[in-house]
Amino acid sequence: MSSKAPASVSKSGTRQVAPGHVDHSQELGHGNSPAAWTCVIVMLVGALIASIAFVIASTPIFIAGAGVMVLGLILGYIMRKAGYGVDGSKLKNSGH
Repeated sequence: MSSKAPASVSKSGTRQVAPGHVDHSQELGHGNSPAAWTCVIVMLVGALIASIAFVIASTPIFIAGAGVMVLGLILGYIMRKAGYGVDGSKLKNSGH
């Protein structure tokens, strides 16, 4: 079995990949943006809070940690819409 997905190039120049296979030739990026980093850091803090609450058996603190994780998702979405996501309008290089 081959490790590469069977693909062909159409007349328009786009790659056509067989169903069920992933085209690994396209660069997807790694999400390096202020919105992504903020989302991940806030969610990690929420996971830490929830983990500590789980160990000490505190349901209210556990729920608060889960709430912080949801807040991280919302904050990342808002920042992306505000232009701080990958290729966002606030991240354009001004030439300096």
